[in-house]
Amino acid sequence: MGPMIFSRTDLPGIHGHLRDCTGSKGFSKLGEGDIAVVRAPDMSRGTAQKLVDARVGAVVNIARFTTGNVPNFGPHMLLDAGVVLVEDAGEGILEYVRNGKKARVYEGKVWYGERSIGGGTVLDEDTAVERFDDAREALGDHMEALAGNTAEFVRTEAPLLIDGLGIPDVAVDMDDRKVLVVAPAPAFRDRLRSLRNFIREYDPVIIAVGAAADDLMKAGYRPKVIVGDPEVIGTEALRCGATVILPAEPDGHAHGLERIQDLGVGAMTFPAASNEPTDLALLLAEYHGASMVVLLGEHMDLDHLFDEDRSRDTPSALLSRLKVGGKLVDADAVAELYRVSRSGGGWIWAVLAVLLAVVVVVLIAGFSGDGGFADNLIDSWNNFAIHMQSLFS
Repeated sequence: MGPMIFSRTDLPGIHGHLRDCTGSKGFSKLGEGDIAVVRAPDMSRGTAQKLVDARVGAVVNIARFTTGNVPNFGPHMLLDAGVVLVEDAGEGILEYVRNGKKARVYEGKVWYGERSIGGGTVLDEDTAVERFDDAREALGDHMEALAGNTAEFVRTEAPLLIDGLGIPDVAVDMDDRKVLVVAPAPAFRDRLRSLRNFIREYDPVIIAVGAAADDLMKAGYRPKVIVGDPEVIGTEALRCGATVILPAEPDGHAHGLERIQDLGVGAMTFPAASNEPTDLALLLAEYHGASMVVLLGEHMDLDHLFDEDRSRDTPSALLSRLKVGGKLVDADAVAELYRVSRSGGGWIWAVLAVLLAVVVVVLIAGFSGDGGFADNLIDSWNNFAIHMQSLFS
């Protein structure tokens, strides 16, 4: 029998069990005094509250608790609760994280006994307050700039947004039909697979955006329209028979036109101040009378609006979605409806069970007796009717 190894509780720092909380399931296993490893840039109040409720001893963030995009309260809540915060630990630390293993946090590093597995920078209250104030000021400046850019975009593209001036007249019937706009996005294949029942039921007009055309073809779907730069789209997709539309500059110049000509594929141009093909695809579907537009692509939410690094085309994205208005539905919401529908289909099995029971009763009645099948069935029914009559008389 080998020697027993004990955890060194006399070493300095915050001691606790290490928990990988980079996924949602990790939070359910948190206990008092644990050391939570999270991936939470601009940690929200909701996430912080879960950690406070679990009474963790320390939180090690792979990212920064406040990146500067938004003034968030999450880190303040944790500091007020006396939780030690370490940030910028980096993705590499996950290689050494073992759920439930005893560890300690000391001087910004995570330790197994006397061995460090990585770490970052300790976040103190003064730094958190300073970052909050800076982020609030920066967000105000960013939103003012965004408002100015949006106003300028409206002035430039009012004819497009109001009357559809410049939208190509495609020979694809979308009037009063459901249209599915598919753009490159995280977890694309899984999200597309979750829409298979919607596609099977409604046979929507599919508009592929950019490289998503290739992924659609691999999944067995043939788009009716392709919007994007031909340089990022495969030959098979471009030659699949779809109407190809090239985003173009306001003067009509379209990138990738040479590739289209080399392939001998016909194409149309869509001149606009925005070169974001997803926005153009949405405007195309709305202008041609779609009754509903389902978008599988990157989410356009408040976080996107606040993110200065991703906001270059925000005026175009914002206004194109406002133009589509109530017709626009997120693909994940449609998939969720179908998922709930399938989970609620237990009544079908109940009906099948009842029918099966009736068949069994009929077979038993038909084969029990000395006569033929029909005669036995009639005799069984007559006996049942006489018995029921005697009960009620």
